Amino acid sequence: MLSKAKLLRCSSLRQAPFCLKSICGEDYANSLNGFSSVLINAFCNVAEPLEADTSPAADESPELPDWVKSSGEKGRSKKFKDDDFVPPSVSYWIENHKIRAGDVDMKSVVNDIVETDIDKVSEILKNQFESPDSVVKALDGCHVDVSEGLVEQVLRRFSCDWIPALGFFKWAEMHKGVTHSADLYNLMVDNLGKTRKFDMMWELVGEMKDIEGYVTSKTMTKVVRRIARARKYDDAIEAVEKMALFGVKKDITAMNMLMDSLVKQGSVEHAERVFFDFKDHIAPNSQTYNVLVHGWCKIRQMDKAKTTIDEMKQQGFHPDAMTYTSIIESYCRERDFRKVEATIEEMKQNDLQPSVVTYTVMMTALSKAKETEKALEVYEQMKQNNCSPDATFYSAFINALSQAGRLKDSDAVFEDMSREGVCPDVATYNTLIYIAGKNLQEEKALNLLKKMEEDECKPDLNTYAPLLKMCCILNRMKVLSFLLSHMFKNDVGIDFGSYALLVSRLCKNGRHDRACSLFEEMLKKGFVPMDCTYQILIKGLERVGMLEEKQRLENLMLGAQKS
Repeated sequence: MLSKAKLLRCSSLRQAPFCLKSICGEDYANSLNGFSSVLINAFCNVAEPLEADTSPAADESPELPDWVKSSGEKGRSKKFKDDDFVPPSVSYWIENHKIRAGDVDMKSVVNDIVETDIDKVSEILKNQFESPDSVVKALDGCHVDVSEGLVEQVLRRFSCDWIPALGFFKWAEMHKGVTHSADLYNLMVDNLGKTRKFDMMWELVGEMKDIEGYVTSKTMTKVVRRIARARKYDDAIEAVEKMALFGVKKDITAMNMLMDSLVKQGSVEHAERVFFDFKDHIAPNSQTYNVLVHGWCKIRQMDKAKTTIDEMKQQGFHPDAMTYTSIIESYCRERDFRKVEATIEEMKQNDLQPSVVTYTVMMTALSKAKETEKALEVYEQMKQNNCSPDATFYSAFINALSQAGRLKDSDAVFEDMSREGVCPDVATYNTLIYIAGKNLQEEKALNLLKKMEEDECKPDLNTYAPLLKMCCILNRMKVLSFLLSHMFKNDVGIDFGSYALLVSRLCKNGRHDRACSLFEEMLKKGFVPMDCTYQILIKGLERVGMLEEKQRLENLMLGAQKS
């Protein structure tokens, strides 16, 4: 394990010439697949966590994620005009994926002759359809082995596009003449919730009710979390209230899951209401109180958090490491590190040791505060207390060093992970790729993606986001096409933020034809672009004289806004 002295010695020999620009508050962690989401999940272990979801409602235009926003690269893209350039160290890997050079159609990133079943199905489903029934018709005559694995892969690949996913789901069940498994039904329920097609989601749950044993607490957890994520708090509460109608018991696990979902999606007030409404017939446990404590700490209402802890004690439950970690996290947000240290001492006086989650919370806060020396001290404390770091802690540590501009030190910590027997996870790779992409270190960023593939670490949307942005800035059209294909092959759908980024950046680089194709595809998938994205494209088309295309897109946008 790297020592503080070794890191300090490395730093004294060469300080990085710049520091990474910090971006807004807690959103930074979310853009890296969320240290914060990982930490929050640790506070309530009541249900299977949802997959990362960055998909907005089809009828909404949410705030763009931070990585889409400009970060001061004005003028840089003009310096790079070699569309077909590929960094030498990854050229064979990219060519081996058979990505066509030159003028690539962005709407159809998989151009090779398909051979596998998943590719045969995908070749059909990537077309535009009006309804799931039209998908079923299009799949007639498609000769594939409809296995459980194939259905799962298709549902994951098209998780952001509910029409082809649901159409294939129906066709596959008819084709094989056997009812899908409960797991596949749950996955389809989650996809419909993810795209906020809640009426259809409930219809599918109704179908599951008719199959004995299909609707379980796992199903209802997916339903409740998706509804809560849409900020439909009362609907989420109602979903738990009527669980019994679907044969699922409304017990302490369900109560904690509901409260946890409400807290995570920003309404501890609704969680408190559930607590008071349910507690007379469902006895709370320590986890219930911890969820509330975490919720009050999250919105910095420490008086209410302490009142909840007092009530917790009155009911015979002792504050545990998670209770104290919630308090520590709140003080970290306020950057009141004296109170953090005092709380750590209080823990020890109560025979409680900080957990790896506690140390990760502290490391993340110190990273945001750019308190690198204190971050190193946390690392030393952790070792002294015989608390083994996990991948999430290492990700936070790497980020802290990178925020201070100590990129070589962050690389050294990454290498140290393997020596300590800790395998990097997707969040670790996402952190490193984000840092490399932000600094336009394209060869390093792509090599990290290649290493992920070699390590069989499956990338997610947050892996690709900084890579797509980097390629747009550098005008690397061939690598961009490769990345879009790589996403597709790894069952990662293009979401609202990805479309917005690509349209804006392609316009700025003079790729108006490709930007138009993606904009049109975006509308057909039900995403309503933000006005800033729309104006960039329309003004760009007017500037280059593509007036017919401008008029056509204006009509399409008008129709999307009315629907």
